[in-house]
Order: sequence, then C-alpha cells, then structure tokens
Amino acid sequence: MSELNVDPDQPVLVFDSGIGGLTVLREARVLMPERRFVYVADDAGFPYGGWAEDALRDRIVRLFADLLADHAPALCIVACNTAFTVAGAALRAAYPGMTFVGTVPAIKPAAERTRSGHVSVLATPGTVRRDYTRDLIQSFASQCHVTLVGSPRLARMAEAYVRGLPVGDEAVAAEIAPCFVESGGSRTDIVVLACTHYPFMANVFRRLAPWPVDWLDPAEAIARRARSLLARHADALHPAEDDTALFTGGRPDFATRRLMNSFGLKVA
Repeated sequence: MSELNVDPDQPVLVFDSGIGGLTVLREARVLMPERRFVYVADDAGFPYGGWAEDALRDRIVRLFADLLADHAPALCIVACNTAFTVAGAALRAAYPGMTFVGTVPAIKPAAERTRSGHVSVLATPGTVRRDYTRDLIQSFASQCHVTLVGSPRLARMAEAYVRGLPVGDEAVAAEIAPCFVESGGSRTDIVVLACTHYPFMANVFRRLAPWPVDWLDPAEAIARRARSLLARHADALHPAEDDTALFTGGRPDFATRRLMNSFGLKVA
C-alpha cells in the first residue's frame, strides 16, 4: 500500500478495549511526532475475552461509525489482538475509505527467532479461541511447538498494575506458568505477548519467570507499520498535550485519569 497523503491535522486514532493500547501509542508518538493522537478505550466493553464473537464484532463496528464521524482520523490503529482478529475484516468492509492497522499475535517473528522450537503465546481466552490465531500458527509456525495460553485474569491485573494498584506475585506467576514448557530436552525460549496490556508487566514477568525467555512485544512493529502508511510532514509538529483520550464508559476513575495525564492525554 502506498503512503496516504492526508492532512497533517488529521489525528491517528488508537483503539483498545482498555489501557493496553498505550503501549502502542507510546511507540507511535516516537515515530510520528507530527501527528495528533486520539486514544479510545472501550472500557464499557472491557474485557473482550469473554464476549461472544458475533456480539463483539457488531459492537466494535458500531463504535467506529461514531468514532470516524467525530474525529475524521488519518488512520486507525486497532491496538487489541482480540478486537482485530474478531472485527478487522468487518471494519475494512464497513468503512472501505479508512485504513486500519491491526494487531495480531506475533507468531511469525517468534517462529523466525526461536532456537528451541518451543514458543508460547500469552493471550486472552478470546484470542486463543480465534481461528485467526490458529491459522497464523499453521502458516508460519507449523515446525514449532506452540503453546496457546489464554489467561482469563491477566488483562485485568495489568490494568490494575499500571494504575499503581497492588497485584500479587503469586497470582501473576500462576497466570504465566503454563507458558513454560520443557519437552524433549528443550524448553520454551520465546513468549509472545498477544495482548497489548501485557507489556506493562514485562518486568514482573521477567522477575517471576522460571527461566529467561524473550518476551515478544509487538508495539514497535505496529507503530512502524502505521508510520509506513502515512506521508511525513516535517514542517508539522503536534505536542503530546494536544492528544486526547476517550472512554466509552463515561468518566474514568481518578487512577485512570492520572495515568492518562502521565501519558500527556487530556481525558475528554
């Protein structure tokens, strides 16, 4: 796809079920300092892991009707594995004039990097259930032993952790333990962080892991893809203070507002 020569005043919209997409926003700002950003957290629908697929797809497509009309973005980043694997194709079909950059489990780069052949994918239950995820394994990691770990609790833990709330080591260790597999004299050497919430806890994961692994965070690759699609405007520069955050559930709590402010986001 060629570069989109859009108005430099048009924002980049970053969408996530909660605060996980901030990991992508952080990288995108570095690569696109000339762009304004609108961050959208669907906290009213969070967490996505327990939704029925059709219902979640319909919800996301409906939400974007208003988001596109209200913000006229240059490009949309769907910074959520579950959201994009469920609704990416439907979004592109419903809004053919908009470019969507998606987030999918980084199975291909994991398969290329692993030395042991043992790769784990740490995701939400929804992402683990998706045929999309299994198709990625079949296409790019058929020669690897891939362990899918659908954590029902870790996204909420990450939301609490990044807000400064206490999260117990024992509970976190229990969620990541299934990622560590030993078989045939080799063991897991790469864990794919297939939820954008999880990189916030990467240092905790490293500390609690039974042995060192490469924790694969896709945020930079997502941001690079978005950067490659937008024409550069060297004469334009938007300070981070111009960026806004929207919450579908209404007014977020104090800890969440403080977090958004620490990222330079004004809560609308």
